Amino acid sequence: MNRLAGLALVAAAIGGGYFWLSSRPAKAPVTISVVRPELSAQALRGETVFQGTCAACHGAELTGTDNGPPLIHIAYRPAMHADYAIVSAIKNGVVAHHWRFGNMPPQPDIAEADIAPLITYIREMQKANGI
Repeated sequence: MNRLAGLALVAAAIGGGYFWLSSRPAKAPVTISVVRPELSAQALRGETVFQGTCAACHGAELTGTDNGPPLIHIAYRPAMHADYAIVSAIKNGVVAHHWRFGNMPPQPDIAEADIAPLITYIREMQKANGI
């Protein structure tokens, strides 16, 4: 590939990246009606953790707030964000990449023993709501 074609490819990638970033939603959609399933015992335990730690940003019903994105959203389906991605987000935080809420900080107050129940809660709520 000659130098001019290479520069054109880089310019196209930068332009496409800018377009993608500028077209991302600034805020989470919070107008959905959430279906609440009968939760398993593990999910109920996870819900307690979620309400105490995560709901301030992700919403009491996982629909997002002005501070964080919805978890009942196709972007967070298991095929796109597997359980290990949630574990990593809890332990290490996340650099913003889907939304414009800023980076998610690590959540050191969530105990290791509470992570699996928390994920179970999120996944059961997602499944009940078509995610």
